[in-house]
Amino acid sequence: MAVSNGFFYHILAFTSCVAFIYFSFRDFKDDFKSHFLDYKPQVRFVEINGTQFVLDGKPFYVNGWNSYWLMDQAVDESTRPRVNAIFRTGTQMGLTVCRTWAFNDGTYNALQISPGLFDERVFQALDRVITEAGRHGIRLILSLANNLDAYGGKSQYVKWAWEEGVGLSSSNDSFFFDPSIKRYFKKYLKTVLTRRNHISGVQYKDDPTIFAWELMNEPRCTEDSSGRTLQNWIEEMSKYIKSIDQNHLLTVGLEGFYGPKSPPEKLNINPGEWYGMLGADFIRNNKIPSIDFASVHVYPDSWLVLADITEKENFVSKWVKSHIEDADNILKKPVLFTEFGLSSNANGFDHSHRLLFYKSIFDTIYESAKKNGAGSGAFVWQLIVEGMEVFHDSFAFIPESIPSLHSLLKEQSCRLATLRYGSNLGRQIFKNVCE
Repeated sequence: MAVSNGFFYHILAFTSCVAFIYFSFRDFKDDFKSHFLDYKPQVRFVEINGTQFVLDGKPFYVNGWNSYWLMDQAVDESTRPRVNAIFRTGTQMGLTVCRTWAFNDGTYNALQISPGLFDERVFQALDRVITEAGRHGIRLILSLANNLDAYGGKSQYVKWAWEEGVGLSSSNDSFFFDPSIKRYFKKYLKTVLTRRNHISGVQYKDDPTIFAWELMNEPRCTEDSSGRTLQNWIEEMSKYIKSIDQNHLLTVGLEGFYGPKSPPEKLNINPGEWYGMLGADFIRNNKIPSIDFASVHVYPDSWLVLADITEKENFVSKWVKSHIEDADNILKKPVLFTEFGLSSNANGFDHSHRLLFYKSIFDTIYESAKKNGAGSGAFVWQLIVEGMEVFHDSFAFIPESIPSLHSLLKEQSCRLATLRYGSNLGRQIFKNVCE
């Protein structure tokens, strides 16, 4: 049958159209995957040079915050937008690092349901937190366990061992010495460190968005006030983490109390004699070679319940300066004040007290940084967003709701940026923060 040339032209046009649609869709699909599904932040790992954090050859200073709830809120679709909201808020204030929990053991929305058994749904929530942080240019300190009972804590590990009939003791401090519990924890550590993010495809141990790992939030071992048990645990677990992950920095998560091995003049800086018998020792614990930087918490209203505001201010000044001095002269490592806060439930609380307290810490950090010292940053406890009243622990606040604190946080970001980049370039890069 004879076919006209026009018919061939129609067939050719139709074929070309189908091919265009196919290849356009394929390119769109590849582009979507490239920009979203396989998003990999082009950042390098933060490193250490002496008493300073370093990134791209320049000192890296931290103006950070705590939002421990990120993974939990990222699980459910209805609360997931809060993760983006807090990172957006942090970016707008020039904050650089967020500290959050990478643990939830045996409780609601548990990451680890039982020893070695993980909920993929919750792991994917943690994947989202890391990816979202990277998209906003925020780095993360991920804490790996809790000394307290919230979100499971060390007591949950002890309970698991006791229920399985392998626990040596029902004491919560057996977390630090029971071989079965240490095996549980090491399995958890390996699972988290080698987790492959389902969004980016990057293993956690290879992701520079993670600034550092923290062994435990506020570890204490009161059963052994000599400090030997906790010291041995820190040595063992820090070496184990480094055997898997050589990329990331590691800290203990200490509150900063001086222990039995500390000089008498340091013990006198503790908020009370009892604080030297908690099994932790700031200098001794942080001297361990596999610990890269020191951490300190600051809670004058919790530690000095009967003190007035002047006494608290004096304590905070001595406390912060003492730990920077230790980091400069003894540890030769950077120090971060990874939690500080003032409770609105404190006796005689006034918002102006909180402002003075925050400013005192920021000024001391800034003065240390100006001299290339070990004081490298601080993390306010804690920031929340609208609709999170249930998380209001008397320390939490929405930055925009308190203009004076909002401005102070931005001012500290700007000051640290000018130290890193120089006055003109720093203000140019952070122009929306420094205006």
